Amino acid sequence: MKTLGLLINPIAGMGGSVGLKGTDGMYQEAVRRGAERKANARAAAALEALLPIRDELLVLCPSGEMGEDLARELGFQVKVVHTCGPETIARDTADAARAMESADLLLFAGGDGTARDIVAAVGDRKVALGIPAGVKIHSPVYAIRPEAAGQLALSWLKGACGQTREAEVVDIDEAAYREGRVNTSLYGYLQVPYERRFLQNSKAPSPLSERSQQVNIAWEMIGRMKPDVYYLVGPGSTTKTLMDVLELPDTLIGVDLICNKQLVQSDLCERDILERMEERETRLIITPTGGQGFLLGRGNQQLSPAVMRRIGKERLHVLATQEKLFRFHGSPLLVDTGDREVDELLSGYARVIIGYMEEQICPIGVGG
Repeated sequence: MKTLGLLINPIAGMGGSVGLKGTDGMYQEAVRRGAERKANARAAAALEALLPIRDELLVLCPSGEMGEDLARELGFQVKVVHTCGPETIARDTADAARAMESADLLLFAGGDGTARDIVAAVGDRKVALGIPAGVKIHSPVYAIRPEAAGQLALSWLKGACGQTREAEVVDIDEAAYREGRVNTSLYGYLQVPYERRFLQNSKAPSPLSERSQQVNIAWEMIGRMKPDVYYLVGPGSTTKTLMDVLELPDTLIGVDLICNKQLVQSDLCERDILERMEERETRLIITPTGGQGFLLGRGNQQLSPAVMRRIGKERLHVLATQEKLFRFHGSPLLVDTGDREVDELLSGYARVIIGYMEEQICPIGVGG
């Protein structure tokens, strides 16, 4: 019988839709703003891939929401290896990870903070794989979406995938991040089952040489703006350049709203966006994450399934430099909103503005 270590950070991702850019130290504020827990649903999407081998698998997990509840609900054989208190903390993650060292695979749901706790506990001694459930997911120890994590876990447990790679665990200073400063540190490495199509890349910054292209892209987008239409401007250096050209203050890692080339509102959360969309036609300006290629689902959870269902593909403007697209090596731009139906709605092809009066047709896919 194979053993699977299952660990879920139940509050991972809660800060995203309410505009907090993370949940570390902000749980109570996220609750106050009406955030909902979604990590267990993300973990469930991954575990569904393991149902065909459910009777051959023993799941080692912490108690309650950190793994036990979901594993039992799905009918897996369960052994609780760590008992959590009423509110889970980072120490629960580390203690549970250490208690699972006999597992054939440690499957965990969370974000970069969760991966950081796990690598501190077990280092690179365990084969581990992340289910993306956090707000910021820069570490390449995560699959591109929950379903991909489940498929890769199944392949590893059945012996079809026998290769691992060392993948870095990075995390940012969330306090600085909320102020628009990105300070990233390396915390260690995890051994990850390796099948390229299932895993996300590490996030890469835009080199300074791309600045002139970003300015040209900005002027092209400005020329396309319609009067009296709302434009949501997503996070990223390329979209920041648009705001710089317009001489408007921006939230580098948030979502801002402009109309007639003037700032209407800064740093909107999901609820703000949905309320504003009732006022007039709303479009979205967005850029893929460098190195990873995600349009949605990494650091911009304010752009929720409810928002994107109303935006649709026809009111989506994608901006990217040629260098950024080249580094994706022809792979599709990715969407992972948490709603498969919405992801499918957005998939297909998109016109990407790559310069002044220049476009490139790029595929958009769901991955996994």
